[in-house]
Amino acid sequence: MPISQDLVDEMTLLAQFDLHSMQKGIKVHEEAGEPMLAAAGRLHDKGLTDQPDGGYLTSLGHDAAEHIQNLLQILKS
Repeated sequence: MPISQDLVDEMTLLAQFDLHSMQKGIKVHEEAGEPMLAAAGRLHDKGLTDQPDGGYLTSLGHDAAEHIQNLLQILKS
């Protein structure tokens, strides 16, 4: 199964969240570019974040970010 650039962008954003605190979110600024802004919107549409420009992870979003961060850690070792 090929991984689309849209999914790569979404995973990139999920990897940036700090999982040690539910009080830390992210804000995707215009300088990040249209692909990242669109990825942030898709994460929100999927119920993974509470704001279309990033915000905080939902419970489902936290689970997804935890999985992607663990996978990245495995692949980098």
